[in-house]
Amino acid sequence: MKIYLIRHGIAESRAMEKNDSQRILTRKGITKTQKVAQKLTNLDIEFDVIITSPYTRAKETAIILQQAKRSLNIVEHSALIPQGNILEWFNWLQTSPYKSAGNIALIGHEPDLSEWAQLLIWGKTEDKLILKKAGIIGLEVADLSNPLGTAQLFLLASPKWISC
Repeated sequence: MKIYLIRHGIAESRAMEKNDSQRILTRKGITKTQKVAQKLTNLDIEFDVIITSPYTRAKETAIILQQAKRSLNIVEHSALIPQGNILEWFNWLQTSPYKSAGNIALIGHEPDLSEWAQLLIWGKTEDKLILKKAGIIGLEVADLSNPLGTAQLFLLASPKWISC
């Protein structure tokens, strides 16, 4: 299975009067995310499902990818909220209709997505990977029953590179 970890696009700044989960993408964030979606289209990368954090900025990112016809399916999952649990997500995946999917996109937040990638590649986190907003990490996971420390990195791309 190929798992694409995609960080949400650029969002509004944090404000005391607004709940963090409700921050929306900025105009620049929408534009950059649309360019990323176009690059994925040009590369003919499609997803069996886009699984997203329930936070607004992540859902908006997922919708932009869906509008670019990268997937018909969007599913929200609470493990993708900030400080979410990768093992909770993998447990869900193993009993979900997507357990035998070829390509899955996960839309979430930092530093979680970088940490998840490190756990899947090395079995531990060492702050070696940083995922920019609207950036992508691509991993190939051979064994879903024992995913930690077994994945292979095949893509680490910033939105600047992707949107060229």
